[in-house]
Amino acid sequence: MEQYKKEFIEFMIECDVLKFGDFVTKSGRKTPFFINTGFYRNGAQLRKLGQYYARAIKDTFGTDFDVLFGPAYKGIPLSVATTIAISEQYDVDINYCSNRKEVKDHGDTGILLGSPIKDNDKVVIIEDVTTAGTSIEETLPIIKAQGDVSVMGLCVSVDRMERGQGEKSALVEISEKYGFKTTAIVTMQDVVEHLYNNPINGKVIIDDELKGRIDAYYEEYGVK
Repeated sequence: MEQYKKEFIEFMIECDVLKFGDFVTKSGRKTPFFINTGFYRNGAQLRKLGQYYARAIKDTFGTDFDVLFGPAYKGIPLSVATTIAISEQYDVDINYCSNRKEVKDHGDTGILLGSPIKDNDKVVIIEDVTTAGTSIEETLPIIKAQGDVSVMGLCVSVDRMERGQGEKSALVEISEKYGFKTTAIVTMQDVVEHLYNNPINGKVIIDDELKGRIDAYYEEYGVK
């Protein structure tokens, strides 16, 4: 595992973004772990987060694209932070764009924030996590409605590595259904590998008991 992935896992722990306990996902699954990017709350954290996303996006998609689209609401700061990081790290200016939940009918009208999307633009979508792949079904029509654009793919922070709406993982289902690449900064396999019985700042995050609960969760919801 690359060093930056290990650092990102520990970064999520430090920011209280990656939590272990008893949770229910948006898709209704009871899970022993939860990722909430809403807990990145200050400038230093968002700066580092953007850098991790920028690395993952460059590794998969390169930097030859026009727009980074972050669906409202959590995708708004993600797209801003990551386009700044891409500019700083790779000296490439990518436009950021997000949608509004409500269409604005005065001033800066329309459904989009940031850069408009126009014909022939190449677009990468950025999200926090995807469990069942439902959010992309809302996002793609918004992007496609803007013109004849090419969606290159989707980048999330953590691949939960569980079934989407069928037997394959959500990211694989999205890739196969829409014909574009998907990637993540880290997978839950990376997380478990790095944290299991490995003290972080003197504390073991995933012990034998929690590892057993995670394994049981994947027995039920993991890719077969």
